[in-house]
Amino acid sequence: MLSIKEFLNSEVRPAYGCTEPGAVALAVSRACEELAGDYIISVKVEVSSSIYKNGLDVGIPGCDGARGNPMAAALAVRCGRSQYGLEVLKDVTDDDVENAKKWIEDGRVEVLHNPHRKGVYVRAEVRSQEHVATCVIEHEHSFITEVTRDGIAVERNSKAPASGNGKSVPDIIRKMSYRELLSLVKQIDDEDMDFIMEGARINREMAEYGLRNRNYSGLGFGAGFNELVQEGRVSDDLGNIIRYLCYSASDARMSGALLPVMSSAGSGNHGITAVLPVLLLGERLGKSREEIACAIAVSHLSTSFIKSRLGRLSSVCGCVVAAGAGAAAGMVWLMGGDEDQACSAMQIVLADTAGMVCDGAKESCALKVGVGGVEAYTAALLAMNGKGVSRSQGIVDDSIEKTVENIAQLNNEGMCNADRVIIEICEARVNGDSC
Repeated sequence: MLSIKEFLNSEVRPAYGCTEPGAVALAVSRACEELAGDYIISVKVEVSSSIYKNGLDVGIPGCDGARGNPMAAALAVRCGRSQYGLEVLKDVTDDDVENAKKWIEDGRVEVLHNPHRKGVYVRAEVRSQEHVATCVIEHEHSFITEVTRDGIAVERNSKAPASGNGKSVPDIIRKMSYRELLSLVKQIDDEDMDFIMEGARINREMAEYGLRNRNYSGLGFGAGFNELVQEGRVSDDLGNIIRYLCYSASDARMSGALLPVMSSAGSGNHGITAVLPVLLLGERLGKSREEIACAIAVSHLSTSFIKSRLGRLSSVCGCVVAAGAGAAAGMVWLMGGDEDQACSAMQIVLADTAGMVCDGAKESCALKVGVGGVEAYTAALLAMNGKGVSRSQGIVDDSIEKTVENIAQLNNEGMCNADRVIIEICEARVNGDSC
């Protein structure tokens, strides 16, 4: 049986920057460590469609606007530390950035898209004059399955990151009913609450940073919407506060602010959506620290319930679909609702947002993170008022389990070419082929 500590250790982790370039940097840095002392002459990285798409146009932390998987790979050679996990690039300096830019200009870094690989997949190959080392990441953004030096395996892990009983946490969740998973909340102790609330603290810190630091405010949606509130052009109700703080946290993160966020189900933006709305509502209602921590745990659990069915990376936007539904369940919990009302709130979010496409990680993700947060709040209020999708219709079914299965089918079968089309559109723009 899964424990809450195993769940939190696997599904809720701090991360610097977008997790896809983070995975690229982690793979490169681990491979470089096998050639410690050698002068690295080139780096070649092969990635799945989803990793490629999400790393095309996203800011790298601390890099003053530099973007993309190649920059993450080049930086990893210079300053990456695999022991930091997804915080692999947190020691970056201005000199490292300039060095990385030169590497890219000189053609010493190559990132290739493998259309036959799905989900999380990164294979980094680094070369010196005499040796070559590789590192492969699969299944989860920080799970290294193989490291080699000159073709000889020096590290090889099982084919999935395992919990205490030998199975991966997402695999265990996938076999659990929603109510079974939600029961883990009863196990939370003081240590778990400290961890959860630290995640809330750093996610709020990112939101506040995005509001006050114009160099890392992305497209400025958070600051801009906050100005509308301050000017009285839109109301200062909690829904709008949730919207602009979610906007601003994602604004800063996507533009490369050198601050961590607490991720959820493998994504930092999921973590922003899953945590901030619940935290803000809990504070507005005057709830205790313990009540807020438990509600955020419900949000994380509910987010992972959906992501375990959709996969770590998907063609639909997990920030809205998964984390938005998770936040709705967490807010219902805060307002004293029961499991049926939590399910109803999740169903409302899923009926509302299931078709929203993921078109890669970039600054405009802030819009989707904000939508996820405010739609979660709306859904929670509706569910607490006895409203919901009362019968099966469209892709919404009579249970949360079946609804999520339907959305997974839509993602895997109905949107199977979405990543390819999005990548073609983005590459055509880069190559100057678009009008």
